Amino acid sequence: MSASPAKPTPPVVKKEPKVIEQLGRKRTDDYAWMKDDNWQAVLRDPSLIKADVKAHLTEENAYTKAMLASTVELQGKMFEEMKGRIKEDDSSVPAPDGPWEYYSRFNVGGQHPLYCRRPRGKTDGEQILLDADALAKGKAYSEVGTTAHTADHKLFGYSEDQQGSEFYKIFVKDLESGQLLGTPIEGAYGDFIFSPDGQWLFWTNRDKEGRPDKIFRRPARGGEATLVYEEKDDGMFMGVGTMSSDAFISIGIGNQETSELRLIPAATPTAEPKVFAARKVGTLYDVEHWDDKFVIRTNAGDAVDFKLCTTPLDKTEAANWKDWIGHEAGRFIVGIGAFKDYLVRVERVNANNRIVITNRADKAEHPIAVDEEAYALGVEGSLEFDTKVMRYTYTSPSTPRQWFDYDMAKRTRTLRKTQEIPSGHDASKYEVKRLYAKASDGAQVPITVLKLKSVKLDGKAPLLVYGYGSYGIPQEPGFSIRNLSLVDRGWVWATTHIRGGSDKGWGWFQEGRKFKKKNTFTDFIACTQHLQKAGYGSPAKTVAYGGSAGGLLMGAVVNERPDLYAGIIAAVPFVDVINTMSDTSLPLTPPEWPEWGNPIEDPAAYDYMMSYSPYDNVTKKPYPAVLATGGLSDPRVTYWEPEKWAAKLRDNTTSGNPVLLKINMEAGHGGASGRYDFLKEIAFDYAFAIWAVEKGWTK
Repeated sequence: MSASPAKPTPPVVKKEPKVIEQLGRKRTDDYAWMKDDNWQAVLRDPSLIKADVKAHLTEENAYTKAMLASTVELQGKMFEEMKGRIKEDDSSVPAPDGPWEYYSRFNVGGQHPLYCRRPRGKTDGEQILLDADALAKGKAYSEVGTTAHTADHKLFGYSEDQQGSEFYKIFVKDLESGQLLGTPIEGAYGDFIFSPDGQWLFWTNRDKEGRPDKIFRRPARGGEATLVYEEKDDGMFMGVGTMSSDAFISIGIGNQETSELRLIPAATPTAEPKVFAARKVGTLYDVEHWDDKFVIRTNAGDAVDFKLCTTPLDKTEAANWKDWIGHEAGRFIVGIGAFKDYLVRVERVNANNRIVITNRADKAEHPIAVDEEAYALGVEGSLEFDTKVMRYTYTSPSTPRQWFDYDMAKRTRTLRKTQEIPSGHDASKYEVKRLYAKASDGAQVPITVLKLKSVKLDGKAPLLVYGYGSYGIPQEPGFSIRNLSLVDRGWVWATTHIRGGSDKGWGWFQEGRKFKKKNTFTDFIACTQHLQKAGYGSPAKTVAYGGSAGGLLMGAVVNERPDLYAGIIAAVPFVDVINTMSDTSLPLTPPEWPEWGNPIEDPAAYDYMMSYSPYDNVTKKPYPAVLATGGLSDPRVTYWEPEKWAAKLRDNTTSGNPVLLKINMEAGHGGASGRYDFLKEIAFDYAFAIWAVEKGWTK
């Protein structure tokens, strides 16, 4: 009889205690050495990483690979399943614009799209504007950010991230000659615009810390760059765009609680930008040009879930705003979009959206809504302003996405496309439910559940509980080709609509941020307990899953209630909260103080943050199996956050359950580029979930 192979041994991680004094408080960080002092350069060139850090990450990746070796076949099967649900030669619904219609499509086997156009109303005459597969050839990472064309259809622009660090290059192509024009723009955000007259290119610059600091313009065909606007407050995000009418170029400045808009008339694109309404802490607004006036979506005047105001074109300061669509608590006005004769707004109530259309002639309104328990309804952008056709999408956890063209005058819709699932999909096999969990303070927290109808509520099914709960980002209940690989294996997939997101309104977001952040964590725990009590799963078969700020959620929840879970998947997790929010060199630190608090200057913020920061609250206790993932080029959640957290968890867990770390050495926050390579990472996560429930490391 041959001996059983030895179980993999986790890396031995050195400790170098570093005492940090801040606001009269002290904390000790044993793993601060994992942060590369030259991290900004590493983002652009990972080969520059410190030798000891690289050696440790290499060991961690090898250990994780060895521990999950038994799941390789399962990973492959799930990847093939996910891939089989993708139409390989898929294409978008063409968007008309003058004599052309623009679309993207994939070649069979292609990882990246082709950006194309053809004569309007025709099915032939295709012109390939950009082959992103060819662009990515020979590169470990390539991701196209924004694409745009000029109004005369002669120039095409695109941005490319070649590292995953979100530092983009912007290129402009002459569509007649096929040649690239001018020098590529370096160090930009992914967004850019052409001026409506097609003569100028505007873009947002990233500074050395990776923050947006300046808006530049240059002649569209190449030439010298001119500074348009510089933002002095490094706590603000910034971007440039155009209004739907193309009458104005807009510079948006803001963070989670304060915003400001600066406008440039499109007729004079080289003019100085003019402030629309001066920034006021706590007031958010955005603007559309419509019906010879401006329409403002704002929370001004205690309109927590937002209202719509109007103001004349020459009187834009807030004192001149007149209420139009008043505030209703619990009805969150998500956004507005303008057409020549119609204004469209999206509203959200109880984690479901509806679309409301207003006629310019008589201001009459009518809604588009769906009578289902849980669904996602969204408006797609239009390349044309003077049109009566609005495109929207519908999906639910069991229903593949559908694209409709809606005639706003006739109130009729035309189905343009249904997401094709080549391997087959029978929606009748599944059950979608909307549940409500009672939070510790009595709040009703929505949960969207997807499961096979054949799965019984006896607690025996494995359960995955997903959550995010930050920045006001909702978890819209749509269709996922990925989640079915668990659901079809008898898993219950539960998406939580916890506070910190805007699922139940902007007030729902405000109740889960800053000094109320712990509501996010207790809501998630309440959802897990509600599901388990209702028979959707049991602690021994429950896995929690979250990424980025959802990884913070995972870290906080597992510190508080490790007994509720068999496994935790924390993707690119923001877990080293106090250190990150105290490091002003990091890209997102100053802009995110309104979200989390400023622990450098505010003792109360420091103490509250320290009371939940996942890394700082790891203690001796029986943790479940944990998988933490990250990307070496990630500028949002730097690689050392999951690295430090995994080391501390492993040093403190008393359960004997494994703590695994997987760092993608060639990608950033979004993981691998390419539609198939990304699915391999998802299949890896899901295989871990199954492995954790089945305690694969004991076999």
